[in-house]
Amino acid sequence: MLKTGDKVPHFEGIDQDGKPIAYSDYKGKKLVVFFYPKADTPGCTSEACNLRDNAQSLKAQGYEIVGVSADTSKKQKRFKTKNRLPFKLIADTDKAVIRAFGVWGPKKFMGRSYEGIHRTSFLVDESGTISHVIEQVKTKDHANQILNA
Repeated sequence: MLKTGDKVPHFEGIDQDGKPIAYSDYKGKKLVVFFYPKADTPGCTSEACNLRDNAQSLKAQGYEIVGVSADTSKKQKRFKTKNRLPFKLIADTDKAVIRAFGVWGPKKFMGRSYEGIHRTSFLVDESGTISHVIEQVKTKDHANQILNA
């Protein structure tokens, strides 16, 4: 997993509308890249809606926001539309972005082991350096974690 002080890797993918999206679109800006396991599940919806509800505060601190999961563009679009999310979502079906940040790996849930996305957020400064990594995401209070990082 990438750590504080690492350079953000160049990443590109497809957004919820099937359009290309890349790190270069955000170069020179502060960026929150948040990885979530699956669109439209309770925890992921809480997290995304908390960021939506606090988007103005995050923007006031200079942050742009991008969400990433392995869901399809169609599922990401439905998730974005249903929850009125004001930021782009990357449909990383081949997991290239997820693997570049190092958030894919073994997980456990209810005694079952499987491979999946670790809910993690990376705060990137204007120079492209990761300024903070949030691994213990509080889905209902995530914006405050970012604002207080």
